[in-house]
Amino acid sequence: MRDQLQELLEQRVLQCVSMPRNQLHECPGIELKKQSFSNRSAEIVKAKGDGRIRRKLEEKENASVLYDVHFQYLIKQRGLFYMEEEVEKRRAEFYKGVLVKDEKLKESERTEAGEESLPVFTQETDGQDRKGFRYDRLKAVQYAERWWNDYNPAYKKFEVDCTNYISQCLNVGGAPMRGYPNRSNGWWMQNNNWSFTWSVANALRWHIPGSKFGLRGREVSSAEKLKLGDVICYDFQGDGRFDHTTIVTGHDADGMPLVNAHTYNSRMRYWAYEDSTAYTPNIKYKFLTITDDRDE
Repeated sequence: MRDQLQELLEQRVLQCVSMPRNQLHECPGIELKKQSFSNRSAEIVKAKGDGRIRRKLEEKENASVLYDVHFQYLIKQRGLFYMEEEVEKRRAEFYKGVLVKDEKLKESERTEAGEESLPVFTQETDGQDRKGFRYDRLKAVQYAERWWNDYNPAYKKFEVDCTNYISQCLNVGGAPMRGYPNRSNGWWMQNNNWSFTWSVANALRWHIPGSKFGLRGREVSSAEKLKLGDVICYDFQGDGRFDHTTIVTGHDADGMPLVNAHTYNSRMRYWAYEDSTAYTPNIKYKFLTITDDRDE
């Protein structure tokens, strides 16, 4: 099994920079990614992939393997070079020891059970919770780079971890927690508990532009207006409920944002997610620039 998966990975890495030798191993997702780069006058000039088996389930003549692949892509775009990385979660199925199916697990993100009907408004408190701050964008980005494919043990890890990761980045950048212990108020993680805004994409999407103090921001009209440390929210289905959150950690040759994210861990990924399995033609974005006391 391991040898067959290794051969499949080698074919995929080759496909990133040329056409695959064996059309049976051609991955549509890689062709989609290459087309996305081509649309921006960019290309993958070098690729590397490392696989790791997470779990193997066997039943009589059938076997299923869950595994991760850490891809690294060296991107060239009009003289600019940068490295994009992502971790794919995949499932391979075998029959009598022969690989018969291999697929990337869907990338769409949904909130934890029981959190589907969260309020979308932000409650404001006063008194000691009115903490000002200055947002250190560099610190937020440095943290995002350090932990893009790892999990800081100082914080709880979630199965759907995208917004928890972004909240950590914002907090390290100087945004103060507030509202504890009311889960429906403020933005915080403390004593193995947390606010909905800390961990749920749709709640954070509404909190940032609605907040009047502490962590706050404003919507801008387009992605190119975002700075390092700003936030993008994604409504993949276009149904009004936002599923995913990323942080801006760089810009490409056109000045467009490159982002880091968790759950499907990735770094320096093009902001639009057009190569994502969660992407739909109905996708909607919210572009949020973080504001602080210097903006008032």
